[in-house]
Amino acid sequence: MVWQSYIKGFRNYLKLEKSLSENSVFAYIRDVKNLENYVLSNFPGLTPEQIKLQHLQKFISTLNDLGISASSQARMISGIKAFYKYLLIEDTIQSDPTELLESPKLGRKLPDTLSPDEVELLINTIDMSKTEGTRNKAMLETLYGCGLRVSELINLKISNLYFREGFIKIIGKGDKERLAPIGQSAIKWINLYLETVRIHINVKKDSTDIVFLNNRGSQLSRVMIFLIIKDLVDKAGLRKNISPHTFRHSFATHLIEGGADLRAVQEMLGHESITTTEIYTHLDKDFLRTIILEHHPRSPINLKKKKSI
Repeated sequence: MVWQSYIKGFRNYLKLEKSLSENSVFAYIRDVKNLENYVLSNFPGLTPEQIKLQHLQKFISTLNDLGISASSQARMISGIKAFYKYLLIEDTIQSDPTELLESPKLGRKLPDTLSPDEVELLINTIDMSKTEGTRNKAMLETLYGCGLRVSELINLKISNLYFREGFIKIIGKGDKERLAPIGQSAIKWINLYLETVRIHINVKKDSTDIVFLNNRGSQLSRVMIFLIIKDLVDKAGLRKNISPHTFRHSFATHLIEGGADLRAVQEMLGHESITTTEIYTHLDKDFLRTIILEHHPRSPINLKKKKSI
């Protein structure tokens, strides 16, 4: 009963104070319940406030023995840490047993990216003689020009287009809103689509404010965006594994390679943590090497400049 009471309070904390989505709340509660089941099976009668670091380490060791992946272990540890942070806030515990609990080392997979020329090739491969050509071009320009997730693209609303100010409002993960800058090319093609194509579509009632529609007047699905891009990749003859998310990766990579501030890119992508954005700084080793050579005071170039003064 003690565990159930604490978990109920934790659920309310996540919903009301942290304003997390139902999916996120479910994930956190599932993590804590996994810990509860382990404790009740191995240490009957042990309550959350009696848990010590060694209990948690044994729990993680058990997960490892069961073959649970490092990423799943890390996510579970994150949920348990959030639970104990809540107990600290509620003064249920005086010290946090998760403070020294280490997450497993995760290998960071670098995402595929497109070069600017490859982006242009794909966009130019669109068959503009077809009715959906203008729409597809507007979508790709927006994906790449704003760094959107595919879910953000298909949910983009007309009422959230602020072209005069040069921004669009995005509803991201967890229903969090952000403003994303939008370039003139994307603005041009969205306007062209709205004024010459969408205006002739018989729009369904539940899609009246959605920007990009299918020919039946309904919101596009995620799968449809994947299929459109897959078809373009095949026609362009590109051998890379390209998805809608590749345009988002490319957007971030090209900005950072161009010298954009990491925190500015973080804001544009809607990343909560700067470490999520930092992955893009690992994509181009030649670019990073050039930055070191040009800007580090101990680089051969700058030492040579210093000697010549």
